[in-house]
Amino acid sequence: MEKVVITGLGAVSPVGNNVSETWQNIRNGVSGVAPITLFDSADFLVKVAAEVKNLNFEEYIPAREVRRRDRYELFAAIAVMEALKQSGLTVTEANAGRIGVVISSAIGGLTSLEENHRDLLQEGPRKVSPFLIPMLMSNGASGLVGIDHGPQGPAFSVASACASGQDGIGMAWLMLRAGMIDVAIAGASESTISPVGVSSFDRLGACSRRGAGEGAPAPFDKDRDGLVVGEGCGLLVLETESHARGRGAEILAELAGYASTADAFHITAPHEQGLGGAKAMRQALETAKVNLDEVDYISAHGTATPLNDKSETAAIKAAFGEQAYKLAISSTKSMTGHMMGATGALETLLCVQAIRDGVVPPTINYRTPDPECDLDYVPNEARQKPVKVAMSNAFGFGGHNAVLVVREYK
Repeated sequence: MEKVVITGLGAVSPVGNNVSETWQNIRNGVSGVAPITLFDSADFLVKVAAEVKNLNFEEYIPAREVRRRDRYELFAAIAVMEALKQSGLTVTEANAGRIGVVISSAIGGLTSLEENHRDLLQEGPRKVSPFLIPMLMSNGASGLVGIDHGPQGPAFSVASACASGQDGIGMAWLMLRAGMIDVAIAGASESTISPVGVSSFDRLGACSRRGAGEGAPAPFDKDRDGLVVGEGCGLLVLETESHARGRGAEILAELAGYASTADAFHITAPHEQGLGGAKAMRQALETAKVNLDEVDYISAHGTATPLNDKSETAAIKAAFGEQAYKLAISSTKSMTGHMMGATGALETLLCVQAIRDGVVPPTINYRTPDPECDLDYVPNEARQKPVKVAMSNAFGFGGHNAVLVVREYK
């Protein structure tokens, strides 16, 4: 079966408004966590978030269109521009029907929904925006890419909570391997830093309540106390190998494997032994035809919640056995926060960068080892290391587990 390759990357993140800036800050262990500015958090126990910073949407998109799009859709629009530019792909009348778009979002336009609901209660139904429906729907970003750039192949969004980005990329991978399309723009975008978004995760007991500069989030650390809500977008341009080579594109890496499983256990808690996650990892390696000892790096889901990190550690051990102790593992959520559905997509992009630069990104805020999380989490500083095969894990509420395998292209 033909290989699927990666020819373009696009990112908007809490640590950078493009791929280069994001990757350099990730390599350098720069935290994107800061006091919340997107709303007044005076009455909240949670005071920090990982916001996208210093991004003027009108430098990329006409002001009129900015007003008609949710923040998550704007992130996607900007990331698509970057990914297409790097790929060198031109959408034409001849190829438009062979280009698909799968830009996922776990939640969609939450900020627009929340703002318009407030206006409805305060000023009545005539104050609700006529653009609210396309702003809040989770498939909005995918649809707008077609309008902005012209692809006419399959276009949709996958919603599997925090696995949405991985599953969206996986669906694109499957369509490419099936011969349905030649090219896919795939990834995820999310913007949930709002009163409802933050308070609901806090009420669930999932959020850190540490202040700015107090070391949150702290994945795999014994004293971890929860996630930090983040936002942003990560996108890949995927192609069949023959299509990419046929047009002379630079191939960045191969997307070699994908798997998705369900815990069938609990709506918010992961399986205690990580059985669903372990199964997804093993199946992804099987589809990629990669042996356990060939994996150099795992980009962990690593949310910094007590349950997730313990469960994911158990899952890695179940999947890899003794080989687990030889793996370099890190959680870049320690810097970007948890971008919900978009984080897995960004982390897959960072796996491509790790392979190309021979650098494993760190897990920052790691101070106290946890006996139940006893693997190599690349603490606090990036590590120079050849990376030929990288695995990216994403585990979501609902018991969703999605895993991608990225391989050096030869």
